[in-house]
Amino acid sequence: MTDEMIGYADRISASPGQTVAFHVSTDFPEYDVSIVRLIRGDPSGPGFREEEVEAILKRPGRKQETRPGSYGVIGDQAAFGGLRSLTIQMWIFPTTPEKGEVQGLLSKWSGERGFALVVGANGDLGVWLGNGSTTERVHTERRLRSREWYFVSASFDDATRSIAIRQTPLAKIAFESSAAFVERSTQLNGPFENDSPLLFAATNLVKVSSNRVAAAGCFNGKIERPALFARALNHRENEGLMQNEPPSEIGQNDLIAAWDLSIGISTSSIADVGRNGLSGRLVNMPMRAVTGHLWNAEIYDYNRDPSQYAAIHFHDDDLEDAGWETDFAWRAPTGVRSGYYAARLRHAANEDHVPFFVSVRGGRSKARAVVIAPTLTYLAYANERLTSVSRYENVFRKRPMVLDPLDNYLLAHPELAMSLYNLHSDGSGCCYSSHLRPITNMRPKYRQWLTAGSRHLTADLNLIDWLEHKQFDYEVITDHDLHADGGPLIKDYNVVLTGTHPEYWTARMLTGLGQYLSGGGRLMYLGGNGFYWVTAIDPERPHVVEVRRGNSGTRTWNSAPGEGYLSSTGELCGLWRHRGMPPNMIAGIGMTAMGYDAPTPGYRREAGSFDKRAAFIFEGIAPDETIGAFGSILGGAAGDEIDRLDYSLGSPPHALLLASATGYSRLYMPAIEDFTALSPITVEAQEANVRADMVYFEMPNGGAVFSTGAITWCGSLAHNNYDNNVSRITENVFKAFVG
Repeated sequence: MTDEMIGYADRISASPGQTVAFHVSTDFPEYDVSIVRLIRGDPSGPGFREEEVEAILKRPGRKQETRPGSYGVIGDQAAFGGLRSLTIQMWIFPTTPEKGEVQGLLSKWSGERGFALVVGANGDLGVWLGNGSTTERVHTERRLRSREWYFVSASFDDATRSIAIRQTPLAKIAFESSAAFVERSTQLNGPFENDSPLLFAATNLVKVSSNRVAAAGCFNGKIERPALFARALNHRENEGLMQNEPPSEIGQNDLIAAWDLSIGISTSSIADVGRNGLSGRLVNMPMRAVTGHLWNAEIYDYNRDPSQYAAIHFHDDDLEDAGWETDFAWRAPTGVRSGYYAARLRHAANEDHVPFFVSVRGGRSKARAVVIAPTLTYLAYANERLTSVSRYENVFRKRPMVLDPLDNYLLAHPELAMSLYNLHSDGSGCCYSSHLRPITNMRPKYRQWLTAGSRHLTADLNLIDWLEHKQFDYEVITDHDLHADGGPLIKDYNVVLTGTHPEYWTARMLTGLGQYLSGGGRLMYLGGNGFYWVTAIDPERPHVVEVRRGNSGTRTWNSAPGEGYLSSTGELCGLWRHRGMPPNMIAGIGMTAMGYDAPTPGYRREAGSFDKRAAFIFEGIAPDETIGAFGSILGGAAGDEIDRLDYSLGSPPHALLLASATGYSRLYMPAIEDFTALSPITVEAQEANVRADMVYFEMPNGGAVFSTGAITWCGSLAHNNYDNNVSRITENVFKAFVG
C-alpha cells in the first residue's frame, strides 16, 4: 500500500443480507477490487493468508479530501435576515489563542457579507461586519490568555453607527490584565445578511466536493451560552448577561436566539431556548459534558446539575466522519462465513485492504465456538500517533524501531485524526474515536513498531489462522455486535474466545458475558490487559466510541477536573476496577504490567497445573517444560501487556494458578494503579507483580474460564508449523470447552 490509495467501510460489522459501502481515495485512474476473507495477517512464519470471496473488478479512481474540525451549524433562517443592529454574546475558554490563525466563535459570514465574532490571528477578540460593499474588522488588540474563561460580546448600533467589543476575564486576579473594551464609530450600515448558515466555532464553510462542505477557521476551546440579539445592548444589559441573567429577560423581543448547550449533552443537537427555536446540530463530534464557567468544583457528575456543564469543547482536529462519497458496495450473501474480511484494492504493485467483519448476528449459530473480534480496542488505538518513537529507540537499543509504511502515511496525513491515546492540537485528550475514516493501523499486514511484530487486528488473525489450520469450526462476532445484542447473542455457544487485547468493554458487554458464564458458558481469554477501560458506544452515533481516562490507570492523558463522566451514556469513566468490576472477577486475572523488551520469558508450571481439575489442559506437556519461550511477537508467548492472579482484586478463590512467566527485565513496569505511593519499598514490592499468570477455574452449570494473561500468546501458536506447547495447551482447552 502506498500513499496513493486508501479507503474505509461505512460499517464495521455486517450480517448476511446487509450491504457494506466502501469509500476510496486514490491518485490512480482505476483499481481492482476483490472481497477477501482474512485468515493470517502477519507476513512472518507461515505467511500472509487470505481467501478471495468475490471479485468486483475495476473501479474508477478519484481523490477524496478529508477536512477535520468540529463546529455547530444552524441553517439560514428568516430570523437572521434584515439585521441592521445586533449583539453577539457568549462565554469562551480559548485553548490556543496563540495559534496564529483566525478562529471563528459565532459567524454568519460569506463574501464579505454578514457578521462574525472571532479570535484573531494575534489571539485577541474581533468582530467582522459586512454589508457586501463595506467591511469593518474591529479587534481588541489584547491577547486572550489560554485556558481562562472570558465573557465576550460585540455589538453594532445602526442608529449611532458605532461598534463596541469587549472581553472580560472571569478571573479577578491576574499578573497582567487581558480585559479590553473598544468602541469605534464607523460609516458602515446594515443589513448584515447572507444565505449562509450560522456557525459556532468556525468562520465559514468551504466546498470540498459537489455535495460536501467543511468548516474553515475552526476554534480550539470551549463555548458557552451563546446568544444573538437584534439590537445593540447597553453596558447595563451586558453586565446583566455577565452575571448570568437569562438572555430572554434582557433582550426581550430583540432576542433572536439563545442556545443552552447544557441541553442534549448526549446528542449532537444544539438547543435554542428562545422563541424562534433556531436549534441546530454539531459536526465532527466536539467534546460535550465539559465544565463551564459556572462549575463550582463541587459537582462532578453533569447529570446532577447540567447548568454547570453548559459548554462544548471544539477542536480543529476533531473528525467524526471523513464524508467521502461511496465508490462501490458489497452485499454479504446468504450463507457467507462469518469472519474477518476486507475489500482488497489493487493497482499494479500498490495495494490496500479495507477491513470489515461479517458476523452471525441475527442468524442461527451453527458452530459451537465463537471468536469476539475486539473492535472497540481497534477503534481505541485507531490512527495512534507516533509521539514516542525516538524515546523508545533510546530504551530498546538492541532492536531498531522500524515504522511500517502505513505509519509514514499517517504522519503525512494528520487530517485522518487520532486515537484515544493522543492529544488534540490544543493539548486536551482525545475521548472519541470513529470508524468512518481510514484507519491505517487497522490493516492485516500492519506491523507495530513497538513490538516489531503484529498487534491488534494483525495479532488476532494469528488465532483465526490457528483455528483454520486445526480445522476447528467457529464463528465470529464483534464487540459492537455483543454490545448491541447482549448475552442472548452468545448464549448458545459452548465456548467464547477473546482476541489478544480485549481492553475496551462496555457495561452491556460485561453484563452479557457474565450472564453467559453464569449460565454454563466457557471462556478462553487468550490475551492480556482485558476488560480494563470503561467504554461507551454512542447510542445516537454507533460508529463513535468514547473513553475518558479519569485520573488513574496506565494512560497517556488525564481527564480535566470535573470531566470524568461519559457524554454519550452519562456513566463514570475510568477503570472497570474502580467501578467495582475488576477483570479478575471475569477472567481470574487482571492487568499487572507492560513492557516491550525481547525475548520475553516463558511460563513455568505452578502447583495448580498438577491438580486433577487441570489435567486435561496439560496433556502432552512435561512437568518441567517451559511454555512459550518462542513466538513471532517479542520472541515469546508472555509479552507486551500481562495479567496476574490476585484474590484481593476478585480472582475467584478456587482459581488454579497453572503457570507463571517471571524474570522480566526492568523494562517491564508495574501497572500504575497498583501504587498508592512511590518509594523504594513500594516499587520493590510491586516488582513481584510483574508476571504473567495462566489460570483456570470452573463456573456454575458446567461453565469454566481459561486465561493466558499475555497479549503475545497467540503470536506463538504457529511456531514450528503449529507443533508447540502453546498450540497444544490451546488445543487441549478448546476441545474440552467446545464439547
